[in-house]
Amino acid sequence: MRHKLNHRKLNRTSEHRVALFKNMLNSLIKYEQIFTTLPKAKELKPQIDKVITLGKKGTLSQKKSLTSQLQDKFSVKKVCEILSKRYQKRHGGYSRLVRAGFRRGDDAPMAIIELVDRDIEAKNVDVKKAKLKDSTEKPQIESKPKIEKKKPKSNK
Repeated sequence: MRHKLNHRKLNRTSEHRVALFKNMLNSLIKYEQIFTTLPKAKELKPQIDKVITLGKKGTLSQKKSLTSQLQDKFSVKKVCEILSKRYQKRHGGYSRLVRAGFRRGDDAPMAIIELVDRDIEAKNVDVKKAKLKDSTEKPQIESKPKIEKKKPKSNK
């Protein structure tokens, strides 16, 4: 019997699972839409709803609780300032789960989890705003600068 078994373990240790969901929460807050497997998305949905509900209260203790849960100042700021105002009149149900077929390699069920009334431009947060000569060019994604390796000096 399955009494009092309240979450999926996802074949991970507890520390790995906590880190996984912390990263997924931060990504979902930042981009407002992520593409993942269906079981992960089903486990993430109640967590993001609880985070937004905490952000709506807006007290200092709630912000500290969010900071300890998310460990990202940008995410806490966005939840408290932007998302709390967006969902002020909504009493729950801040996220949506859309099934997106099956993954090609292992046939795992995939899903898109997104915030309701999301900002479409949030997906382009990391895209560099370069001055484009032509409107046909695609904006480039920021990348880390390449480090050139020095050749060792030969002792002659």
